[in-house]
Amino acid sequence: MDNPKIAAELERIRKGFPWLDIVAPATPERGIEVLSQEQATQAEAYADSAEVAGKCKFVPASGAASRMFKDIFAGAAQKNDAVRKLAAELENFAFYDPAVFGTAPYNPSATAKALLEDSGLGYGKKPKGVLKFHRYNNEVRTAIAEHFVEGQAYMKNSDGSVRLIVTISPEHRELFEAAVAQIKAEYEKRYGVRYEVEFTYQDKATDTVAATPDGKVFLKEDGTPLFRPAGHGALIYNLNRVEQELVSIKNIDNVCVERFQPVTYKWKKVLMGKALELRDRIFGYLYAMDQLVELRRNIADFLYIPANNVGQDDPYATPEVQELCNEIEDFLRDTLCIEMPPAKDCRDRAEALIARLNRPIRVCGMVKNEGEPGGGPFIIRHKDGSTSLQILEGVQVNPDNPSAMSALKNATHFNPVDLVCCLRNYRGEQFNLLEFVDEETGFISSKSYEGRPLKALELPGLWNGAMSDWNTLFVEVPIETFNPVKTVLDLLRPAHRE
Repeated sequence: MDNPKIAAELERIRKGFPWLDIVAPATPERGIEVLSQEQATQAEAYADSAEVAGKCKFVPASGAASRMFKDIFAGAAQKNDAVRKLAAELENFAFYDPAVFGTAPYNPSATAKALLEDSGLGYGKKPKGVLKFHRYNNEVRTAIAEHFVEGQAYMKNSDGSVRLIVTISPEHRELFEAAVAQIKAEYEKRYGVRYEVEFTYQDKATDTVAATPDGKVFLKEDGTPLFRPAGHGALIYNLNRVEQELVSIKNIDNVCVERFQPVTYKWKKVLMGKALELRDRIFGYLYAMDQLVELRRNIADFLYIPANNVGQDDPYATPEVQELCNEIEDFLRDTLCIEMPPAKDCRDRAEALIARLNRPIRVCGMVKNEGEPGGGPFIIRHKDGSTSLQILEGVQVNPDNPSAMSALKNATHFNPVDLVCCLRNYRGEQFNLLEFVDEETGFISSKSYEGRPLKALELPGLWNGAMSDWNTLFVEVPIETFNPVKTVLDLLRPAHRE
């Protein structure tokens, strides 16, 4: 294959990715902070008082909602339990419209077709963000509308703006623009804010080539290679273009009706407060190190100490700097589960700690594991011997490693994709997030195209390997904050019914 990108991706598919070295699951005993009511209240207050160079809500919303209707597609021709349930509960869904579905009794197959096909609602091809999720007495809200409501509650900037960056597929732009146009002016008047909405696409340049099961290029019927979107890890490029300092990330389908939203607001602000507390503590260490080292250099210049002098005259070798290094190491170990690799000397130790601190920050909400799907929080050991907190997917755990499988079995929490990120360094400059991706943490998944099996290469996930080298804190949040709509029948759950 002449194309070097395709050749490299095929080689990666054949070679696969190395298994991660799991030290232990992150639990409340070590790795996940469980806050008291007083601590949660303090974090909320910190979120309100800390200075921030802009806030925004980042909402992954790419792709059609086809998985949401997988069982409905399967039962449209030959009735199954999902289609029967859909017909039986039809009038309890926010998208129910007698002009589309007629009146009871509802035929299951006809109901499924009216829901999915273009002659009806056409939901089989539309993105989740524009689907009608929730019905209220005086309005029906789409998923994107609920994110507008959430945004004004906890992501309002000091100038009254609410910034939303929504990742979508190009073919869905008109649908999203129409959904936003329908609510924007009304919600701005209702909530006294100004919404700034940006739609962003997953860069086509990040698409990866598909492979046949035996590792060759997967060719379409016209003889050209099939390229596929490389998973949500490609969105690190989109996130890297965000100018605001504080970013909230939550998937498009993880919303609830308004009566359940206060608990979401509270804990989102708690995560924001914890992120800003962590930011300010890290910034404090970096400023302190700068001052100590600069002071020592000034003294050396004043005393005309040669630049190549080492030992006691090395600015990193002073007792003050080494005492600060001790404090930083204790903080990294006790708060972020980071064990540093051995250092060669005082300078190497201090510079390694500075580099370890000077990274993007993420605080991730973690929910007690009650059987919901999702990756999980773990403590991982890296090649240099250091450790860190990471979010892993099941496919990253070696099924043939008893220790790894034991860690997976003993995990107490899972990842609901509820993150708050700080994207600037202690000098106020934006990080280049692409410098903190672990390229060795991608996925090889099994997919199909027009009924033909294939192997797909996915980039390191946005909240997995794409944020591998960030400073990470896990905080337990209530299960009530996690209300995803993975199937259409999930809309019948109490969190989606007013």
